Amino acid sequence: MLLGSRTVPHGAAGLYLAAGVSFLNEQEAVFQGMLAGWRAQQTGGRNLRDEYVRGGLRAVKQFQEHCAEWPWNWSAAQFDEWMLDLVSVRRLAPSTIRSYQQAIRLFGDYLTSEHYGWVSECERRFGTHPVQVCHAWNTVRHLQDYEGRPGRRPLTRHELQLLFDRADQEVDICIAKGRKGALPAYRDAVLLRVVYAWGLRANEAVHLDVSDFYRNSHAPEFGEFGILQVRHGKASKGGPPKRRSVVTLRDWAVEAVKDYLANVRPLMSPKDGIAMWYSERGTRLRSRELSDRFAHFRDELGLDRNLSPHALRHSYATHLIEEGVDPTFVQSQLGHRHASTTSIYTSVTGDFANKMLRDALTRLSPDRKEPQT
Repeated sequence: MLLGSRTVPHGAAGLYLAAGVSFLNEQEAVFQGMLAGWRAQQTGGRNLRDEYVRGGLRAVKQFQEHCAEWPWNWSAAQFDEWMLDLVSVRRLAPSTIRSYQQAIRLFGDYLTSEHYGWVSECERRFGTHPVQVCHAWNTVRHLQDYEGRPGRRPLTRHELQLLFDRADQEVDICIAKGRKGALPAYRDAVLLRVVYAWGLRANEAVHLDVSDFYRNSHAPEFGEFGILQVRHGKASKGGPPKRRSVVTLRDWAVEAVKDYLANVRPLMSPKDGIAMWYSERGTRLRSRELSDRFAHFRDELGLDRNLSPHALRHSYATHLIEEGVDPTFVQSQLGHRHASTTSIYTSVTGDFANKMLRDALTRLSPDRKEPQT
């Protein structure tokens, strides 16, 4: 398609605003055209996941509603006021704030680019044009690897055992009372163990299929469960889910999975179902349901309310490090690209730290005597 004498690229104004048409609400029509063009640019040219693109569109719409102005009238001052509201009133996390800022910045780049024609289009229609409102001095810099809640931490070994015991107890309670929930309770008890034993994220765990386990020739003692293929790993900036292979390390977890697949899953799965975990309705279990069961047990046990299923992944990394496993191997198991990310997941106990201190002192001062206890 041509606009004037030049070829219009995908996502340009000419593709989304019909020529020679008088709109009932011209400003709204132009704004919707901008959103449609930006979406096309991201999903088509940049090949980003639709879920990621929808998040950016929501942020742009929220900013427009907050300042009650159209993009060609946006200013840095209006953007600063919106950020103040998000930080001081809504108290959003720094990572969430940054995602909003990233969306507005990318949308501004699209609107002000000479390749898409929105500057000239707005000049012609409204006598003004869009400008970039996100700059280095009014956006959050990424200074830390981890920006989540400070209270997030691994479970201690004692807390982990309490959690597993409480999940097992739920099965016994259902059976003793003749309730129908015995099968889901057993499923939950095994699922929690799988999340910990293979260091999974909640979304990775609930998307497992029975065919995701494989033999490992280097660990034949685990039989068909030597390697777990994770197919729904965390994506990067709108890309597809990442895959990784996780080597099995815990024999007790393998025994739990074997028993579940043989005796419980067949009673819950629909015919020809391939998912590892099913709800009582015969649908694939969702991460929200895993979070709810974890929270139920956590609260009954009186554990820290900051703990979530992701704490099991943190525990997996921490406990392996405490057991002397090479950090590089742990990094590979977790699917982290950088070692610094893995370090966020590890929070060794005082006993382990004291042992490392004693080993370091011994190496530095071979003649140093051990303290008397």
